[in-house]
Amino acid sequence: MLNTVYNKINLVSDNNAFTLLKRFFHLFSLLASPPADAWCEQNIAVYSRDSKTLSSLEFLYSMSLLCSQVSSARHKNVFVFCVILQNIAVSTSSVERVANGESTAGDETAVSKEEENKTGFVKFGWVKGVLVRCMLNIWGVMLFIRLSWIVGQAGIGLGVIIILLATMVTSITGLSTSAIATNGFVRGGGAYYLISRSLGPEFGGSIGLIFAFANAVAVAMYVVGFAETVVQLLKESDTLMVDESNDIRIIGTITVVCLLGISVAGMEWEAKAQVILLIVLLVAIANFFIGTVIPTNNEKKARGFFNYQASIFAENFGPDFRSGEGFFSVFAIFFPAATGILAGANISGDLKDPQVAIPKGTMLAILITTVAYIGVAICAASCVVRDATGNINDTVVPGMSCNGSSACSLGYDFSRCASQPCDYGLMNNFQVMSMVSGFAPLITAGIFSATLSSALASLVSAPKVFQALCKDNVYKGLHFFAKGYGKNNEPIRGYVLTFVIAMAFILIAELNTIAPIISNFFLASYALINFSCFHASYAKSPGWRPAFRYYNMWVSLFGALLCCGVMFVINWWAALITYAIELFLYIYVTYKKPEVNWGSSTQALYYINALDSALALTTVEDHVKNFRPQCIALTGAPMIRPALLDITHTFTKNNGLCICCEVYTGPRKLCVKEMNSGMAKKQAWLTKNKRKAFYAAVAADSFRDGVKSLLQASGLGRMKPNTLVIGFKKDWRNAAATQVENYVGVIHDVFDFELGMIIVRISQGFDISQVLQVQGSTINTIQSMHVGEFNQKLLEASTQFKKKQGKGTIDIWWLFDDGGLTILIPYILTIRKKWKNCKLRIFTGGKVNRIEEEKLVMASLLSKFRIKFADINIICDINIKPNKESWKFFEEMIEPYRLHESCKDITTAEKLKRETPWKITDAELEAFKEKSYRQVRLNELLQEHSRAANLIVLSLPVARKGVVSDYLYMAWLEILSKNLPPVLMVRGNHKNVLTFYS
Repeated sequence: MLNTVYNKINLVSDNNAFTLLKRFFHLFSLLASPPADAWCEQNIAVYSRDSKTLSSLEFLYSMSLLCSQVSSARHKNVFVFCVILQNIAVSTSSVERVANGESTAGDETAVSKEEENKTGFVKFGWVKGVLVRCMLNIWGVMLFIRLSWIVGQAGIGLGVIIILLATMVTSITGLSTSAIATNGFVRGGGAYYLISRSLGPEFGGSIGLIFAFANAVAVAMYVVGFAETVVQLLKESDTLMVDESNDIRIIGTITVVCLLGISVAGMEWEAKAQVILLIVLLVAIANFFIGTVIPTNNEKKARGFFNYQASIFAENFGPDFRSGEGFFSVFAIFFPAATGILAGANISGDLKDPQVAIPKGTMLAILITTVAYIGVAICAASCVVRDATGNINDTVVPGMSCNGSSACSLGYDFSRCASQPCDYGLMNNFQVMSMVSGFAPLITAGIFSATLSSALASLVSAPKVFQALCKDNVYKGLHFFAKGYGKNNEPIRGYVLTFVIAMAFILIAELNTIAPIISNFFLASYALINFSCFHASYAKSPGWRPAFRYYNMWVSLFGALLCCGVMFVINWWAALITYAIELFLYIYVTYKKPEVNWGSSTQALYYINALDSALALTTVEDHVKNFRPQCIALTGAPMIRPALLDITHTFTKNNGLCICCEVYTGPRKLCVKEMNSGMAKKQAWLTKNKRKAFYAAVAADSFRDGVKSLLQASGLGRMKPNTLVIGFKKDWRNAAATQVENYVGVIHDVFDFELGMIIVRISQGFDISQVLQVQGSTINTIQSMHVGEFNQKLLEASTQFKKKQGKGTIDIWWLFDDGGLTILIPYILTIRKKWKNCKLRIFTGGKVNRIEEEKLVMASLLSKFRIKFADINIICDINIKPNKESWKFFEEMIEPYRLHESCKDITTAEKLKRETPWKITDAELEAFKEKSYRQVRLNELLQEHSRAANLIVLSLPVARKGVVSDYLYMAWLEILSKNLPPVLMVRGNHKNVLTFYS
């Protein structure tokens, strides 16, 4: 029974909202016992009120929750039914949101569905939507007025090869198009949509714009072709309105206005017009084939038409290139006749089922049109000789010796065509099809149909593609053209723009120069579609699962290269212009970085390349020359401590790994939920603010445990952190003992895991969370004004490392040999743009009687390391006692944390040690008195020598684990770095990071 219910609901889920609702209540009522008709009627009334604001899926989801609540205890079947319904509502909504792997597909798909559900929305099947449209666009005037000349030049053999070569390009492209179109739901946008969703907005945005422009200009080309035919008829009847050029402009303008009217009237009217034009075109082609079997007359014989003759077929089988023509030049003239295969894909948004319609309609259209081209070429070349005079008196007279030509054997002497121009025959008469046909005016009608249908298809394609491009907001300035009107979401603004472009080129009436560029624009689109199919297959993304199986990635790559080659064959300079325009647009879109995520194969390939590189890197042994700081920066949320991120980013940008890390502590479930919800947002913040860093977070029982996890598990292969950067714990005196213990414990853990350590201190501190909270509020009290002033100072301090540093110094107090990290970090800073005006000053300890010698030794050492410095200072009085005021300050600072066990009896002292093990004992203070003196003295020296420095980098003192208490160690760091410019306390892991050798 439940299976039946499930199937019924699946059927229902495609219906409109109200039908869905009624069936839902009907099924609910049937399952409920006793019947729930009253309850159902009541909620139908609720729906009539809420349906204005809720979608059917949203309403059904909420209703399913309600009915599961009211019925779970009483009606088991109803409860199960409601759970099924709830899952379907959720899954259907999810499917809509991720149909194409887009980041905001939910909103976009919802709008698309809403548009499609509007009453009267017209959708086309594969015949009317794709087959008819492609056939009309492929069959152009070339079929009627140039194919006979092509087969005359190339002969039947090479002529068929030319047609098949062009068909090979379009067929491979058709296969690639079919594969891409069946790899997920296809919306409007045609070639642009297929390329952009496969290769990303950079390729899609560049090709989409030029493809839409090419279609717009193609309208002018086809309309001018139609106008030229009409003007030729007017000229023959001596009824020109002004002159040939102006008549072309007048007729072209009238024609494009009429076509625009048909397009604006709606896709349904345009489709009806296309069907009529196709019928005319088919009748014209049939008229030609019928004409080839109708017995010829003397007038037609004089013009070279003799019906089917084996001798003519044999004579015309081989090539006879003239007037500097060759195989490739003739191919270049024919190839535009094979284009137009994307006419159906370009209106993908108006197809009932694009995944079925595009492959079936496109491939069948290519097959039918290719057969027609080959049939017309062979028939024309089997019936008509290459040259004829048109003079019925040029017959072979008795006694005349034949020159071996087929015409001579058929009783006509056209030998004078070898020495003087003739007007008839395959090589000379572009109206061969009219002459051969059973009724010549039908060929003229066919020419009209071919030009008008191609113009109409281009007039529809250009706005549709352009609208899809504008909807994606790839070019923000063009978003105005994204708006659609009417039940079919017609791009009226796009129609007007296309009309303006077409009119401009019609009025210029000089299309011979622009025509090769247009053909190259189309070929560039074909090349990228083929490359998209290859790229998606090559990237091996699990999301690449096309339903169309008759494609091969290497064939698609061959098709892409073939298209590029054909571009140069047709016109090399036009190909270069096309590539230049495409490259410019690609760079522009790449620079602008549109905020879209379509799951393109480019992203998949980035992943594959990154993975391969990471794996290759694991086989390379570490070398001191390649050492670079790879940092974990304990910033928390990166926007909370931007200054800490900025200083870390300064020496890791384009040089090493930087991971901004955050530790969540508290109830595990809440922590994990908060952590997961913020991951993408915080990584996006880094990207938006151009920070080349990763964001990582862990949930742990304590801060120290979380950092331990990060120290052990962060990174990948050789891209593993080797340095921890942390801000100085400014509030250590007010913090809980466990927080101080965790903080100092992290420092010990860093050295245990053999990483380097950097503690950064600035006067205002790093945490600006209170600033972020206050920014949105209004300051209206004196108290809040003071808070505002403090926040302003804090905000300014948080941006100090973003600013370019003026001329000054970075003072390095190199007091311990830690492998060279204390020297390397400031050196990297000086090669950055913001710090390049700062010079390095070196301070180190020494003896009074060896100052000059030690300076020379240090200078020699730094020179070997190839590190430039401005000055070296040997400090001889580091180890003397500090002055009384400084020491008194230190003693007062640690007083709250002292145990003073010597003043108490042994029992009390032992009890206090057990209750407050974190306190500083008298014994400990005495044991490390010299080291305490050293920290206080160092601060005096720093105040004396480095007060005006832009940055101080000094060796971080290390406390023995389990011997020095946490509060004494924090007091050392406090006294060492207080009242100074920004300070970096650095300690390497004693592994060399500098080398003398090249």
